Amino acid sequence: MTEEKPDAISEQFTNVLKSGKTVLTLEESRKVMELSGVPFNKSGLAKTEEDAVELAKKIGYPLVMKIVSPQIIHKTEVGGVKVNIGSDEELKKAYNEIIASAKAKVPDAEIQGILLEEMVSGTELIIGTTTDPQFGHMIMFGIGGIFVEVYKDVSFRLIPISAGDANEMLNELQGGALLKGVRGLPGADPKQLVEILMSVSKLVEDHPEIAEMDLNPLMITKRGTIAVDARILLNEPTK
Repeated sequence: MTEEKPDAISEQFTNVLKSGKTVLTLEESRKVMELSGVPFNKSGLAKTEEDAVELAKKIGYPLVMKIVSPQIIHKTEVGGVKVNIGSDEELKKAYNEIIASAKAKVPDAEIQGILLEEMVSGTELIIGTTTDPQFGHMIMFGIGGIFVEVYKDVSFRLIPISAGDANEMLNELQGGALLKGVRGLPGADPKQLVEILMSVSKLVEDHPEIAEMDLNPLMITKRGTIAVDARILLNEPTK
């Protein structure tokens, strides 16, 4: 990481806490993770229906659309997510439906816009961090998606981790064959996975104000492993 990146990240966290929040929006979380060196799918924030149409031209169909609001954490519960959007007509319809549903279910929500994302497919992984009262910050890596709760195929380490620790985490998964690609699914580059794990570890090491964060899903795609969603929770500021 360059010297500028921690400063930009600290500024982001300061602005969030000054606004009275501790949970970053998806867009804010993505910005922090991208500054940390984590690759993401293509995306952009649309504040109007016209913005959305122009963004779609740059990102390309099919698209995923997600509501962006500090007050809406669980987007699907308020009808705030639309997937597999394949045309301008579908885009406009989905944009207005998301806004209307969010306003109806969370009337006081501050709606900052709609996030448009490149829709990608592949094997889902997860990287997350937590704060243990006794041991401090820990990092988790495992098989993601619907399999997280079913198989609990994850590996943990204390932060900071070394490249050797990261490699061990990859090798400890019972479903490690998924990382190499099975049944036509693309395989992951182990070196890239190690780099992403190291980037997350470094981010939390440099910013202990992070209480929790996760990249879920982190997708193994044909053009590499990229994050699709991110969440960061900060500690309450001390008074």
